[in-house]
Amino acid sequence: MKQTRSWARRCAVQSLYQMALSGDETATTDLEFLAEEDSRRVNQQYFKKLIGHLAKHADEIDRLITPALDRDLAEVDPVESAILRVGVCELAYHPEIPCRVVINESVELAKLFGAEHGHKYVNSVLDKLARQLRKTEMKTGS
Repeated sequence: MKQTRSWARRCAVQSLYQMALSGDETATTDLEFLAEEDSRRVNQQYFKKLIGHLAKHADEIDRLITPALDRDLAEVDPVESAILRVGVCELAYHPEIPCRVVINESVELAKLFGAEHGHKYVNSVLDKLARQLRKTEMKTGS
């Protein structure tokens, strides 16, 4: 079965969420929490790269997110917070991925895992941040 970045993003969100709930920053930085069937779908190299960037740049990612929020980051739903962190990580550190792909994938994750209208919030925040982090790309509509 084809490995995809979509599944890597999904797993990164699940990993961040589990770390937030457990308070253990190393709890799920590998794919041990996945069923064997699901782990075959994941682009494991990209998952490890994402988790590495999320860990290394956690403070910077949070600093980037904060101005785009209408409340403190600590008050954002933990699922949506994890999705935003993965999205901002990709916007900031993976310019090879078009910002529209990052936003769309994040919105789909919010629809899957988030609150009823969480996807709208994720879309709004990431759109603001894409305009800041990917100015040229957003202007040209690429």
